[in-house]
Amino acid sequence: MSKTTGGFTLPGESGYEELTLEMAKKWGADVIRDSDGTELSPEIVNAGYGIYSTICIIRNHNEWAKQNMDKLQGTFLMTDPVVAESGTLKIDLMKDFFAEQFKINESAESIGYWQVFDRTTNTEIKDWEYADGAVTIKNATPWHKYTVNFLAWRIWEEISMYNHTTNNWDKEHLLQIDPRYPETQEYMKTWLRTWCEEHPATTVVRFTSMFYNFVWIWGSDVRRRERYSDWASYDFTVSPLALKQFEEKYGYKITSEDFINMGKLNSNHMACGSKKLDWMEFINDFVVDFGKELVDIVHEYGKLAYVFYDDSWVGVEPWGKRFKDFGFDGLIKCVFNGFETRLCAGCQDVETHEIRLHPYLFPTGLGGAPTFMEGGNPTLDAKEYWKNVRRALLRDKIDRIGLGGYLSLTIPFPDFQDYIEKISDEFRTIKTFHTNGAPYVLKPKVAVLTFWGRLRSWSCSGHYHEHPEVDLINVIEALSGLPLDVDFISFEDVKEKGLDNYDVVINAGFAGSAWSGGYKWDDAEVVTKLTEWVAKGGAFIGVGEPSAVRGYDTYFRMAHVLGMDEDTGARISHGKYSFEVDYDDAVVSGTTIEPMDKVYITDGETKVLMADAGVPTITTHRFGKGMGVYLASFRHDEVNNRTLLNLILEAAGESLDQKYVTDNALCECCYYPGDKQLVIINNADTAQTTTVKTDAGDKTETIAPFDTVIIKL
Repeated sequence: MSKTTGGFTLPGESGYEELTLEMAKKWGADVIRDSDGTELSPEIVNAGYGIYSTICIIRNHNEWAKQNMDKLQGTFLMTDPVVAESGTLKIDLMKDFFAEQFKINESAESIGYWQVFDRTTNTEIKDWEYADGAVTIKNATPWHKYTVNFLAWRIWEEISMYNHTTNNWDKEHLLQIDPRYPETQEYMKTWLRTWCEEHPATTVVRFTSMFYNFVWIWGSDVRRRERYSDWASYDFTVSPLALKQFEEKYGYKITSEDFINMGKLNSNHMACGSKKLDWMEFINDFVVDFGKELVDIVHEYGKLAYVFYDDSWVGVEPWGKRFKDFGFDGLIKCVFNGFETRLCAGCQDVETHEIRLHPYLFPTGLGGAPTFMEGGNPTLDAKEYWKNVRRALLRDKIDRIGLGGYLSLTIPFPDFQDYIEKISDEFRTIKTFHTNGAPYVLKPKVAVLTFWGRLRSWSCSGHYHEHPEVDLINVIEALSGLPLDVDFISFEDVKEKGLDNYDVVINAGFAGSAWSGGYKWDDAEVVTKLTEWVAKGGAFIGVGEPSAVRGYDTYFRMAHVLGMDEDTGARISHGKYSFEVDYDDAVVSGTTIEPMDKVYITDGETKVLMADAGVPTITTHRFGKGMGVYLASFRHDEVNNRTLLNLILEAAGESLDQKYVTDNALCECCYYPGDKQLVIINNADTAQTTTVKTDAGDKTETIAPFDTVIIKL
């Protein structure tokens, strides 16, 4: 790659001015930013670069917060079940929770929302009283178990808490203030105006999301410090005022149990009910409306407003209907992989799309493994992350990349500094190819069918490494770099818009999940429309427990299309079809699929491409003019990604012999017709040779490990 500049945001660090300016030149940076825990000195600020300044509008206000402790953010918590041994039971509310994160909200309006349950009978108990941090239940039934739902203040902002404990900071714990209160809103607007006036050199104000963090509940037991975490939950938005305003707006009272859900909470992974959807809409409207006021203030001072789509991002969903109303100029996404890159790139409501690369410049990574310290290998980490990000960058345009954290940590790792220089030039080259039109794609247009639909496009509740066992997260990671047009649709879309625009529909996930659809499969109209569409030539690909819901003749509602179903125990005495494996080397060569023991063939015409210990793992089934395809599971890797592409092509009636597809699954390519540029990437840690059929003839290249080759056709 030729040496280029621009489109790179560098984390600067006061005290390391020479290093900051040296790396800015080496990496071609045009912007320098601060990070949580770092500052920029006047020498850096006045060096002629654009300046990003990070603000988290709900933290770093401890002086005001301590004077307004009734305006901190809160959440509902549920105690662990306690078994009564007599007619009186006393439950310590904070026994199981991290006392540095939570404090009981003892106000009368808070206690009015508390609930006590006999979980043995799952009935609410009214005969109880609270005093000194404990609830005493009277007339308890011996040997029944009981829990208490209560409101708690959050007294340590969770991202600060994570950064604090990860980096062993000796600093004051940061509180988080709740903008739901009018007094907080006035304080925030005044503070922001003052901040803008005091930072004249700042060109971009980077909001660390907006107001409410994803749910991250820590426990008192170090063996289970993280009790619950959900990147897409709205549970940390609760306050007595919000609950009251919700009731006024929607006409019904939402309860603590609507959030607690018998202790299961309402994870983004699960198909939820109407009450959670109403609460999400309620919170989203508030976040957008007040968030826009803050963005407008930033614009008044002639600065751009970017939002970092992580941390306190609740209500700031880039694919949501109201995201455009914020008026943000840019979207920044922390990325580990391809689908997160596509999430950012595909948002149509901002001008600038920027991704924050990993590894983050911290001593350890998110999983606690060493990174920029003894025992770490940040260069190898960067290569592994870049490998997954790059394939998505080829498919959709990102305007900027950058890093975050402590730049000084890179000093002992000059090879890391050199590698970032390499990939920054590679990124800028790839970006230029998108300016003259979209990359070439194959014919099948794909729809991914989930409970959330477009709202959660290219998302599956967090980063890949947090949920690697989820089939859908693996499917969308594979799709993020494949030469296909992909949309995310809901069950309402199937009914209201139909499927005429699509060749393939993918439904992947475990039973009851938001990803497979859960109770949405109770809708006979959805099943009917999908069945008709496949019969007329469409392709339905199911992974894991697709269309699974109890109460019907088959567990998979689309079993008649897939030619496969799962035995929940009801068919333990029924005979099953025997089969021969019709292994198709051209389609599934080298594929690894984890089996699902209880699936079985429902139609003698079902074709088994792969099996494990006598259980089918990949099957195809003709249905009318279309096809059903079933995979027992899916874990993305280079070979499996190619198998998914092969299955999509075959199901859609397309040839596997396509132009602009590598003949080596360890390599991928992308063709840009506008520039007549062919980019071939090697995703392996060893050198690979591959051939690509093009309109200008076959092109064969040998590519170094993790490297990129660009050919002008």
